[in-house]
Amino acid sequence: MYPVMVINVVGLTPGLIGPHTPNLSALAAAGGGVRPLRTVTPAVTTTVQSTFLTGTMPSEHGVVGNGWLFRDLMEVWLWRQSNRLVAGEKVWQTAKKRDESFTCANMFWWFAMAADTDFMVTPRPIYKADGRKIPDCYSAPPEIRDELTEKLGPFPLFTFWGPATSIQSSRWIADAAIHVMESRDPTLTLVYLPHLDYGLQRHGPDLVAVAEDLKEIDAVVGDLVAAAEKSGRRVLLLSEYGIVPVNRPIHINRVLREAGLLKVRVEQGDEHLDVPQCQAFALADHQLAHVYVADPSRIGEVKALLEDLPGVEHVLDDDGKRAFGLDHPRSGELVALAEPDAWFTYYYWLDDDRAPDFARTVEIHRKPGYDPVELFIDPKIRFPKLAIAWRLLKKALGFRVLMDVIPLRAELVGGSHGRADTPEEHGPLVLSTEPSLLPEGEIEAVAVKDLILSHLFDDRR
Repeated sequence: MYPVMVINVVGLTPGLIGPHTPNLSALAAAGGGVRPLRTVTPAVTTTVQSTFLTGTMPSEHGVVGNGWLFRDLMEVWLWRQSNRLVAGEKVWQTAKKRDESFTCANMFWWFAMAADTDFMVTPRPIYKADGRKIPDCYSAPPEIRDELTEKLGPFPLFTFWGPATSIQSSRWIADAAIHVMESRDPTLTLVYLPHLDYGLQRHGPDLVAVAEDLKEIDAVVGDLVAAAEKSGRRVLLLSEYGIVPVNRPIHINRVLREAGLLKVRVEQGDEHLDVPQCQAFALADHQLAHVYVADPSRIGEVKALLEDLPGVEHVLDDDGKRAFGLDHPRSGELVALAEPDAWFTYYYWLDDDRAPDFARTVEIHRKPGYDPVELFIDPKIRFPKLAIAWRLLKKALGFRVLMDVIPLRAELVGGSHGRADTPEEHGPLVLSTEPSLLPEGEIEAVAVKDLILSHLFDDRR
């Protein structure tokens, strides 16, 4: 059995490896070149990672997106963290069966909580009763969090997502992974590096616009690879998806509302999605939307409506979901796929003055859909740093303050993902320090689990 580090560099594609990425270029050259990865639909973080780790399609592991309608609760939840939401045997469970001495450290891959890995660290802010959100993380065993906080400082949550995103969070994760690797010596170390994804969603796959991001993530990868190789570890590097340029936001829920299918309730002048009253609504997730239809007799009506919506390429019914590996009870009755240059917003209000208060904040758990506009500061704010500092000061003084600095301008978003059929230049990839263990040609996402196992147990050189 060989120790292995798997590095997940979100958004990395063959077209981004070049003069700005000397460490990645060296890894590609030493490993016999880049292998394209055939991802799954939807090509989003939690779905792809679950496919990597179980070797199964969403129809089997059940993670049909970054969130879904929990039908028993009649509530939309995104970014849940329990590993019990993922069905199937995970790679660390299979490895443990082969060798009881095997251990695994999960460093920020999703669905880390309640997993039977030996070590794990995942983001977990502290929510105070007065409304404050304090950066922190969660670990198992608990002392790892204390060690990392003492050594690296608290996990920098506000650079992990939102308009203040920076390399700081990915650097913290990498340094934490090195600490766990050196102090616990796990057989398999899973490392999640999200930094590159942010600039790509803001600007699209523009080499000039993301040049600094590429340099920064390349340096972090270089340090991880050096630490892994120093301790005799094999390195497998991959990405979940590639980002494609987009310029057409699709307001799918507004169309459903105008057709009388989506319902809202008014709370102090703000409109909130009223899920139990909706005949149909869409959970928007990048370039895919799960459309939940309450009355089965109206599925055909909703399908016809969405097929006429500009920017929508496919509306999958039961047969279509089966063909895409999305035939699972958590999926919507229909699944809409955007055209390559389009993506879905979650917006359901028709007047921005009626938008809920959380719409202008970073609020990944209250919004009934994914919102990449959270990566931007509202251009209408003349002095954004001063505006943020003033709000933070009032928070520090004990006042309840709304961090309403996010715009409602979906046209700002330059890149998206979610389709599995992106061109190879903009598609995900696989690199390895063990070229003999990489098959020639395209690697399927469902084959990644076996690829990790081969790096752990195959002694070919």
